Amino acid sequence: MLMKAENACLMIVDVQQRLLTAMDAPRAVLSGCGLMMKAAGVLDVPILVTEQYPQGLGPTVEPLAKLIDEKDTFSKTHFSSSLNTAIRGRIDQLKPKQIVIGGIEAHVCVLQTAIGLTEEGYNCYVAADATSSRSASNCAAAMARMREAGVEIVTSEMVVFEWLEKAGTPEFKELSKLLK
Repeated sequence: MLMKAENACLMIVDVQQRLLTAMDAPRAVLSGCGLMMKAAGVLDVPILVTEQYPQGLGPTVEPLAKLIDEKDTFSKTHFSSSLNTAIRGRIDQLKPKQIVIGGIEAHVCVLQTAIGLTEEGYNCYVAADATSSRSASNCAAAMARMREAGVEIVTSEMVVFEWLEKAGTPEFKELSKLLK
């Protein structure tokens, strides 16, 4: 199923400084999440950002934090964002059919969030190039397990181009600058 901007919500999971620096591919996570967040901003796709125990792990990293409104950032202690009542309330309010996810760690919070939301009937897409774990093997295992559970594994550019749908629009011109 193609991703549609008008049916979507973007969720960025736990891209916090103390976690990001320990990841196998931190620059890819920043790049992929940043690209999707910028596209979401241009295309009016709601963005939710989660922070796992920010008192200990710190806030969302600055390059991404500046792309969101603070009201769309949610602190959590459950690994799965789908178990957090504030996050669930915001999702219920937005009523997306599709949830696109990027962040860390692939085999913990991203996996539990994506599978949990899929089990609840949402079409979930995880951007593999915007997701990482401390080890490449944990990330690969997470991608395989999520795919088996019905989560679609995509890339951040797939997200952007499917949300755009066509060239020649002002949105395409704005976002194409980011894809070079």
